[in-house]
Amino acid sequence: MKVLKLAGKQNTSKIMIEKGILREAAEFCRTKSTVAAPSKICVITDSNVAGLYLKELEKRLSDLNIPLFHHIVSAGEEHKNLETVSRIYDALSEHNFGRDDMIIALGGGVTGDIAGFAAATYLRGIRHLIQIPTTLLAQVDSSVGGKTGVDLPQGKNLVGAFRQPDLVLIDPELLDTLPENVYRSGMAEVIKYGCISDPELLELAFKTDHKKHAKEEDKDRIMELIERCVRIKIKVVEADETEEGLRRILNFGHTIGHGVEKLGNFTKLSHGEAVAIGMAAAVKIGESIGITRDGCYEKLVSILQSFSLPSGLTDPVDKVYGAMLSDKKKQGDGIHFVLIEEFGKAQVKKIPVAELKNMMKVLGD
Repeated sequence: MKVLKLAGKQNTSKIMIEKGILREAAEFCRTKSTVAAPSKICVITDSNVAGLYLKELEKRLSDLNIPLFHHIVSAGEEHKNLETVSRIYDALSEHNFGRDDMIIALGGGVTGDIAGFAAATYLRGIRHLIQIPTTLLAQVDSSVGGKTGVDLPQGKNLVGAFRQPDLVLIDPELLDTLPENVYRSGMAEVIKYGCISDPELLELAFKTDHKKHAKEEDKDRIMELIERCVRIKIKVVEADETEEGLRRILNFGHTIGHGVEKLGNFTKLSHGEAVAIGMAAAVKIGESIGITRDGCYEKLVSILQSFSLPSGLTDPVDKVYGAMLSDKKKQGDGIHFVLIEEFGKAQVKKIPVAELKNMMKVLGD
Protein backbone atom coordinates (compact mmCIF):
# COMPACT_ATOMS: atom_id res chain seq x y z
CA MET A 1 0.00 0.00 0.00
CA LYS A 2 1.20 3.49 -0.86
CA VAL A 3 0.42 6.15 1.74
CA LEU A 4 1.03 9.77 0.76
CA LYS A 5 0.23 13.05 2.49
CA LEU A 6 -0.61 16.50 1.23
CA ALA A 7 -0.13 19.22 3.84
CA GLY A 8 -2.69 21.96 3.23
CA LYS A 9 -3.07 25.20 5.14
CA GLN A 10 -6.24 24.09 6.91
CA ASN A 11 -5.77 20.32 7.06
CA THR A 12 -3.69 17.43 5.77
CA SER A 13 -4.95 14.96 3.19
CA LYS A 14 -3.97 11.34 3.65
CA ILE A 15 -3.91 9.57 0.27
CA MET A 16 -3.90 5.78 0.21
CA ILE A 17 -3.37 3.77 -2.98
CA GLU A 18 -4.02 0.04 -2.93
CA LYS A 19 -5.85 -2.57 -4.97
CA GLY A 20 -8.99 -3.63 -3.10
CA ILE A 21 -8.91 -0.75 -0.62
CA LEU A 22 -12.65 -0.15 -1.08
CA ARG A 23 -13.25 -3.29 0.96
CA GLU A 24 -11.39 -1.68 3.86
CA ALA A 25 -13.14 1.67 3.68
CA ALA A 26 -14.91 1.31 7.01
CA GLU A 27 -11.67 0.76 8.89
CA PHE A 28 -10.03 3.81 7.34
CA CYS A 29 -13.12 5.92 8.02
CA ARG A 30 -12.98 4.78 11.63
CA THR A 31 -9.32 5.74 12.06
CA LYS A 32 -9.97 9.07 10.34
CA SER A 33 -12.66 9.96 12.87
CA THR A 34 -10.46 10.29 15.93
CA VAL A 35 -11.73 13.75 16.86
CA ALA A 36 -15.41 14.66 16.95
CA ALA A 37 -16.51 11.38 15.40
CA PRO A 38 -19.44 11.79 12.99
CA SER A 39 -22.93 10.87 14.05
CA LYS A 40 -24.03 10.45 10.42
CA ILE A 41 -22.47 9.62 7.07
CA CYS A 42 -23.76 10.68 3.67
CA VAL A 43 -22.39 8.92 0.58
CA ILE A 44 -22.73 11.07 -2.53
CA THR A 45 -22.44 9.13 -5.77
CA ASP A 46 -23.79 9.25 -9.31
CA SER A 47 -26.32 7.25 -11.26
CA ASN A 48 -23.63 5.21 -13.03
CA VAL A 49 -21.47 4.35 -10.03
CA ALA A 50 -24.38 3.66 -7.67
CA GLY A 51 -25.22 0.37 -9.37
CA LEU A 52 -21.60 -0.76 -9.29
CA TYR A 53 -20.16 0.12 -5.90
CA LEU A 54 -22.68 1.84 -3.61
CA LYS A 55 -24.10 -1.36 -2.12
CA GLU A 56 -20.60 -2.75 -1.45
CA LEU A 57 -19.46 0.48 0.22
CA GLU A 58 -22.59 0.76 2.37
CA LYS A 59 -22.18 -2.87 3.43
CA ARG A 60 -18.66 -2.08 4.64
CA LEU A 61 -19.68 1.16 6.32
CA SER A 62 -22.49 -0.55 8.23
CA ASP A 63 -19.77 -2.01 10.48
CA LEU A 64 -19.29 1.48 11.91
CA ASN A 65 -22.80 1.42 13.45
CA ILE A 66 -23.34 5.02 12.40
CA PRO A 67 -26.55 6.17 10.66
CA LEU A 68 -25.86 6.11 6.96
CA PHE A 69 -27.71 7.48 3.96
CA HIS A 70 -26.84 8.23 0.38
CA HIS A 71 -27.67 10.79 -2.27
CA ILE A 72 -27.44 9.93 -5.98
CA VAL A 73 -26.78 12.68 -8.51
CA SER A 74 -27.31 12.37 -12.25
CA ALA A 75 -24.10 11.34 -14.03
CA GLY A 76 -22.48 13.73 -16.47
CA GLU A 77 -20.72 17.09 -16.57
CA GLU A 78 -23.97 18.74 -17.65
CA HIS A 79 -25.33 18.07 -14.14
CA LYS A 80 -22.37 19.67 -12.37
CA ASN A 81 -24.28 22.79 -11.43
CA LEU A 82 -25.81 24.70 -8.54
CA GLU A 83 -29.15 22.98 -8.97
CA THR A 84 -27.54 19.62 -8.23
CA VAL A 85 -25.74 21.06 -5.21
CA SER A 86 -28.99 22.57 -3.96
CA ARG A 87 -30.60 19.12 -3.98
CA ILE A 88 -27.68 17.82 -1.91
CA TYR A 89 -28.24 20.63 0.60
CA ASP A 90 -31.90 19.61 0.81
CA ALA A 91 -30.97 15.99 1.49
CA LEU A 92 -28.44 16.93 4.17
CA SER A 93 -30.95 19.20 5.84
CA GLU A 94 -33.71 16.58 5.76
CA HIS A 95 -31.41 14.15 7.56
CA ASN A 96 -30.38 16.77 10.14
CA PHE A 97 -26.81 16.58 8.96
CA GLY A 98 -24.42 18.39 11.29
CA ARG A 99 -21.12 20.18 10.87
CA ASP A 100 -19.23 17.32 12.58
CA ASP A 101 -20.66 14.65 10.25
CA MET A 102 -19.06 12.96 7.24
CA ILE A 103 -19.48 13.22 3.48
CA ILE A 104 -18.02 10.49 1.28
CA ALA A 105 -17.69 11.18 -2.44
CA LEU A 106 -17.89 7.94 -4.44
CA GLY A 107 -17.41 8.51 -8.14
CA GLY A 108 -15.44 10.31 -10.82
CA GLY A 109 -14.29 13.90 -11.08
CA VAL A 110 -17.76 15.39 -11.42
CA THR A 111 -19.05 13.65 -8.29
CA GLY A 112 -15.92 14.54 -6.35
CA ASP A 113 -16.17 18.21 -7.34
CA ILE A 114 -19.86 18.41 -6.44
CA ALA A 115 -19.56 16.54 -3.14
CA GLY A 116 -16.45 18.47 -2.18
CA PHE A 117 -18.18 21.77 -2.87
CA ALA A 118 -21.18 20.71 -0.78
CA ALA A 119 -18.82 19.73 2.06
CA ALA A 120 -17.03 23.07 1.81
CA THR A 121 -20.20 25.16 1.90
CA TYR A 122 -22.99 23.37 3.80
CA LEU A 123 -23.10 24.84 7.33
CA ARG A 124 -19.99 26.76 6.25
CA GLY A 125 -18.04 23.53 6.12
CA ILE A 126 -18.42 19.85 7.06
CA ARG A 127 -15.61 18.47 9.24
CA HIS A 128 -15.09 15.10 7.53
CA LEU A 129 -14.67 14.69 3.76
CA ILE A 130 -13.49 11.47 2.14
CA GLN A 131 -12.92 11.00 -1.59
CA ILE A 132 -13.17 7.54 -3.17
CA PRO A 133 -12.43 8.16 -6.87
CA THR A 134 -13.70 5.56 -9.33
CA THR A 135 -12.25 6.86 -12.62
CA LEU A 136 -8.68 7.18 -13.82
CA LEU A 137 -9.08 10.94 -14.20
CA ALA A 138 -10.23 11.30 -10.61
CA GLN A 139 -7.57 8.93 -9.26
CA VAL A 140 -4.64 10.67 -10.93
CA ASP A 141 -5.88 14.23 -10.58
CA SER A 142 -9.20 15.63 -9.40
CA SER A 143 -9.64 13.76 -6.10
CA VAL A 144 -6.36 15.22 -4.82
CA GLY A 145 -5.62 18.88 -4.19
CA GLY A 146 -8.81 20.32 -2.76
CA LYS A 147 -10.30 22.07 -5.79
CA THR A 148 -14.09 21.79 -5.71
CA GLY A 149 -16.74 23.51 -7.75
CA VAL A 150 -19.53 23.56 -10.27
CA ASP A 151 -20.16 25.01 -13.71
CA LEU A 152 -22.29 27.95 -14.75
CA PRO A 153 -23.80 28.42 -18.22
CA GLN A 154 -21.10 31.05 -18.76
CA GLY A 155 -18.22 28.64 -18.15
CA LYS A 156 -16.64 25.73 -16.33
CA ASN A 157 -15.90 25.69 -12.58
CA LEU A 158 -16.82 29.34 -12.12
CA VAL A 159 -18.23 28.66 -8.62
CA GLY A 160 -16.10 26.73 -6.16
CA ALA A 161 -13.96 26.52 -3.07
CA PHE A 162 -10.69 25.02 -1.89
CA ARG A 163 -11.37 22.13 0.51
CA GLN A 164 -8.71 19.48 1.01
CA PRO A 165 -10.26 16.06 1.58
CA ASP A 166 -9.21 14.47 4.84
CA LEU A 167 -8.78 11.09 3.22
CA VAL A 168 -8.50 9.84 -0.37
CA LEU A 169 -8.88 6.10 -0.97
CA ILE A 170 -7.62 5.17 -4.43
CA ASP A 171 -8.52 1.64 -5.51
CA PRO A 172 -7.20 0.79 -9.01
CA GLU A 173 -9.51 -2.25 -9.12
CA LEU A 174 -12.43 0.14 -9.59
CA LEU A 175 -11.03 0.98 -13.03
CA ASP A 176 -12.02 -2.50 -14.25
CA THR A 177 -15.59 -1.34 -14.82
CA LEU A 178 -14.67 1.82 -16.73
CA PRO A 179 -15.93 2.11 -20.30
CA GLU A 180 -13.06 2.45 -22.76
CA ASN A 181 -13.85 6.09 -23.59
CA VAL A 182 -13.87 7.06 -19.90
CA TYR A 183 -10.51 5.39 -19.40
CA ARG A 184 -9.09 7.33 -22.36
CA SER A 185 -10.45 10.56 -20.92
CA GLY A 186 -8.47 9.92 -17.75
CA MET A 187 -5.36 9.10 -19.73
CA ALA A 188 -5.41 12.68 -21.04
CA GLU A 189 -4.62 13.86 -17.51
CA VAL A 190 -1.75 11.34 -17.26
CA ILE A 191 -0.38 12.75 -20.51
CA LYS A 192 -0.74 16.24 -19.03
CA TYR A 193 1.50 15.31 -16.11
CA GLY A 194 4.00 13.81 -18.52
CA CYS A 195 4.06 17.03 -20.52
CA ILE A 196 4.50 19.41 -17.60
CA SER A 197 6.70 17.41 -15.23
CA ASP A 198 7.53 13.75 -15.91
CA PRO A 199 8.18 12.68 -19.53
CA GLU A 200 8.70 9.07 -18.43
CA LEU A 201 4.96 8.92 -17.72
CA LEU A 202 4.37 9.10 -21.46
CA GLU A 203 6.47 6.01 -22.08
CA LEU A 204 4.98 4.17 -19.09
CA ALA A 205 1.45 4.88 -20.31
CA PHE A 206 2.30 3.41 -23.73
CA LYS A 207 3.31 0.12 -22.11
CA THR A 208 0.22 -0.26 -19.95
CA ASP A 209 -2.74 -2.50 -20.73
CA HIS A 210 -5.58 -1.45 -18.44
CA LYS A 211 -8.25 -3.95 -19.46
CA LYS A 212 -9.79 -6.52 -17.12
CA HIS A 213 -7.71 -9.32 -18.59
CA ALA A 214 -4.47 -7.33 -18.22
CA LYS A 215 -1.47 -9.08 -16.77
CA GLU A 216 -0.47 -8.37 -13.20
CA GLU A 217 2.54 -6.38 -14.40
CA ASP A 218 0.19 -4.06 -16.31
CA LYS A 219 -1.94 -3.56 -13.21
CA ASP A 220 1.24 -2.70 -11.32
CA ARG A 221 2.07 -0.12 -14.00
CA ILE A 222 -1.33 1.48 -13.49
CA MET A 223 -0.52 1.73 -9.78
CA GLU A 224 2.74 3.42 -10.70
CA LEU A 225 1.02 5.81 -13.12
CA ILE A 226 -1.42 6.86 -10.42
CA GLU A 227 1.24 7.26 -7.74
CA ARG A 228 3.57 9.32 -9.95
CA CYS A 229 0.77 11.68 -10.98
CA VAL A 230 -0.40 12.09 -7.39
CA ARG A 231 3.14 12.79 -6.18
CA ILE A 232 3.51 15.55 -8.78
CA LYS A 233 0.21 17.07 -7.75
CA ILE A 234 1.12 16.95 -4.05
CA LYS A 235 4.39 18.75 -4.72
CA VAL A 236 2.72 21.47 -6.77
CA VAL A 237 -0.26 21.99 -4.45
CA GLU A 238 1.85 22.14 -1.29
CA ALA A 239 3.87 24.91 -2.94
CA ASP A 240 0.79 26.82 -4.12
CA GLU A 241 -2.48 25.56 -2.64
CA THR A 242 -4.75 28.34 -3.88
CA GLU A 243 -3.38 28.63 -7.41
CA GLU A 244 -1.62 31.96 -7.30
CA GLY A 245 1.54 30.81 -9.07
CA LEU A 246 3.05 27.35 -9.61
CA ARG A 247 -0.26 25.45 -9.42
CA ARG A 248 -1.32 27.10 -12.65
CA ILE A 249 0.88 24.64 -14.56
CA LEU A 250 -1.76 22.00 -13.75
CA ASN A 251 -4.04 23.91 -16.13
CA PHE A 252 -1.98 22.89 -19.15
CA GLY A 253 -4.49 22.27 -21.93
CA HIS A 254 -7.39 23.45 -19.80
CA THR A 255 -7.76 27.05 -21.00
CA ILE A 256 -8.64 26.14 -24.57
CA GLY A 257 -10.08 22.82 -23.37
CA HIS A 258 -12.64 24.52 -21.14
CA GLY A 259 -13.66 26.75 -24.04
CA VAL A 260 -14.21 23.69 -26.23
CA GLU A 261 -16.21 21.98 -23.46
CA LYS A 262 -18.42 25.02 -23.06
CA LEU A 263 -19.15 25.20 -26.79
CA GLY A 264 -20.27 21.58 -26.64
CA ASN A 265 -22.60 22.31 -23.71
CA PHE A 266 -20.44 19.96 -21.58
CA THR A 267 -21.90 16.96 -23.42
CA LYS A 268 -20.23 16.84 -26.85
CA LEU A 269 -16.79 16.02 -25.45
CA SER A 270 -15.59 14.54 -22.20
CA HIS A 271 -13.32 16.65 -20.02
CA GLY A 272 -10.31 14.56 -20.98
CA GLU A 273 -11.06 14.83 -24.69
CA ALA A 274 -11.35 18.61 -24.37
CA VAL A 275 -8.06 18.77 -22.43
CA ALA A 276 -6.39 16.68 -25.14
CA ILE A 277 -7.48 19.23 -27.73
CA GLY A 278 -6.32 22.06 -25.48
CA MET A 279 -2.89 20.49 -24.93
CA ALA A 280 -2.31 20.00 -28.65
CA ALA A 281 -3.39 23.58 -29.31
CA ALA A 282 -1.09 24.96 -26.60
CA VAL A 283 1.90 23.05 -27.96
CA LYS A 284 1.17 24.18 -31.51
CA ILE A 285 0.95 27.79 -30.34
CA GLY A 286 4.13 27.35 -28.31
CA GLU A 287 6.06 26.10 -31.32
CA SER A 288 4.76 28.95 -33.48
CA ILE A 289 6.07 31.61 -31.04
CA GLY A 290 9.37 29.88 -30.37
CA ILE A 291 8.78 28.79 -26.76
CA THR A 292 8.14 25.09 -27.38
CA ARG A 293 10.84 22.92 -28.91
CA ASP A 294 10.08 21.97 -32.53
CA GLY A 295 8.72 18.47 -32.91
CA CYS A 296 6.78 18.42 -29.62
CA TYR A 297 3.48 19.05 -31.38
CA GLU A 298 3.95 16.17 -33.79
CA LYS A 299 4.95 13.82 -30.96
CA LEU A 300 2.07 14.89 -28.71
CA VAL A 301 -0.48 14.37 -31.49
CA SER A 302 0.94 10.89 -32.05
CA ILE A 303 0.61 10.11 -28.33
CA LEU A 304 -2.96 11.38 -28.21
CA GLN A 305 -3.91 9.41 -31.30
CA SER A 306 -2.53 6.22 -29.74
CA PHE A 307 -5.25 6.59 -27.09
CA SER A 308 -7.89 7.64 -29.65
CA LEU A 309 -7.95 11.12 -28.14
CA PRO A 310 -8.72 14.13 -30.37
CA SER A 311 -6.12 16.78 -31.13
CA GLY A 312 -7.86 19.29 -33.39
CA LEU A 313 -10.40 22.00 -32.60
CA THR A 314 -14.01 20.96 -33.07
CA ASP A 315 -15.23 24.55 -33.50
CA PRO A 316 -13.99 27.62 -35.39
CA VAL A 317 -11.08 29.39 -33.71
CA ASP A 318 -13.01 32.61 -33.16
CA LYS A 319 -15.77 30.76 -31.29
CA VAL A 320 -13.25 28.93 -29.10
CA TYR A 321 -11.51 32.23 -28.36
CA GLY A 322 -14.82 33.83 -27.36
CA ALA A 323 -15.68 30.93 -25.07
CA MET A 324 -12.28 31.19 -23.38
CA LEU A 325 -12.85 34.78 -22.31
CA SER A 326 -15.15 33.68 -19.47
CA ASP A 327 -12.48 31.34 -18.08
CA LYS A 328 -11.52 32.06 -14.47
CA LYS A 329 -7.85 32.10 -15.49
CA LYS A 330 -8.50 35.45 -17.19
CA GLN A 331 -7.39 38.44 -15.14
CA GLY A 332 -7.98 41.93 -16.43
CA ASP A 333 -6.91 42.09 -20.06
CA GLY A 334 -4.71 39.01 -19.81
CA ILE A 335 -5.09 35.29 -19.39
CA HIS A 336 -2.70 32.87 -17.67
CA PHE A 337 -1.74 30.41 -20.37
CA VAL A 338 0.38 27.32 -19.81
CA LEU A 339 3.02 26.42 -22.37
CA ILE A 340 5.72 23.77 -22.39
CA GLU A 341 9.30 24.42 -23.40
CA GLU A 342 9.82 20.70 -23.88
CA PHE A 343 8.24 17.58 -22.39
CA GLY A 344 8.68 17.83 -18.63
CA LYS A 345 9.19 21.59 -18.45
CA ALA A 346 6.26 24.02 -18.31
CA GLN A 347 5.87 27.73 -17.89
CA VAL A 348 2.93 30.04 -17.24
CA LYS A 349 2.75 33.13 -19.38
CA LYS A 350 0.22 35.93 -18.87
CA ILE A 351 -0.81 36.82 -22.40
CA PRO A 352 -2.95 39.84 -23.32
CA VAL A 353 -6.21 38.51 -24.71
CA ALA A 354 -5.81 40.40 -27.98
CA GLU A 355 -2.34 38.89 -28.43
CA LEU A 356 -3.66 35.42 -27.67
CA LYS A 357 -6.33 35.84 -30.33
CA ASN A 358 -3.61 36.54 -32.85
CA MET A 359 -1.53 33.56 -31.64
CA MET A 360 -4.52 31.25 -32.08
CA LYS A 361 -4.58 31.90 -35.83
CA VAL A 362 -2.04 29.10 -36.15
CA LEU A 363 -4.83 26.69 -35.12
CA GLY A 364 -6.85 27.38 -38.28
CA ASP A 365 -9.89 29.42 -39.26
